[in-house]
Amino acid sequence: MSRTEDKKRLVRRLAGGGRGFAEQYGFRVTNNPSSLFQILCLAVLLARRGDFRRAVDSAHALPAQGWDSAARLARSLHADRVRVLREGGQRGDVDALADTLGDLARSVVEQYRGDLRRLRAVAHHDPARERELLTALPGVDAAVADLFLREAQALWREVAPVADRRALVAARRLGLGRSADDLAGLAGSGESERLAWLVGSLARVDLEKSYAELST
Repeated sequence: MSRTEDKKRLVRRLAGGGRGFAEQYGFRVTNNPSSLFQILCLAVLLARRGDFRRAVDSAHALPAQGWDSAARLARSLHADRVRVLREGGQRGDVDALADTLGDLARSVVEQYRGDLRRLRAVAHHDPARERELLTALPGVDAAVADLFLREAQALWREVAPVADRRALVAARRLGLGRSADDLAGLAGSGESERLAWLVGSLARVDLEKSYAELST
């Protein structure tokens, strides 16, 4: 089998499940305010140091507490956020994290009426402006924006191609390329949803250190 055929086979295996990173861990990726905000919270938590499973658990704990939207999280008490985050497995400066999530929720409510689709509209679907507006939000730096847009590119096609650091580490190790553009070429022209699935699967492989499974 040629090298090109090897790559295509591996891409089919990685993207064939039809789910990106967030969906693989139980988060819906749909273009509605609740889903988009939950993905943004997941991105904030994933960007922190530590076991990524704790980030996923904590991100699930927020909507499980009833804070499934920016508006509802914005109305939560700091002490309650600290408790829920600790129960979700968060370590380190949980007080600061609780503050960050509260500030983020309030900013999304105040600036975009709790709906990140309004951020996209304000940016006129310009990817650079979308990134600029995202990173102006509390707790959202370039790394968090990458993690959010990695998922959102399935819905906001203009931002593609996006690949976070973990996905690119896996791509290089597996011989699939060194950039988001390389991965976009393998996913197919205009296939932002398939690219999101591929990039998300690559990130999962690196985080779970499941490279050996791909050789079977």
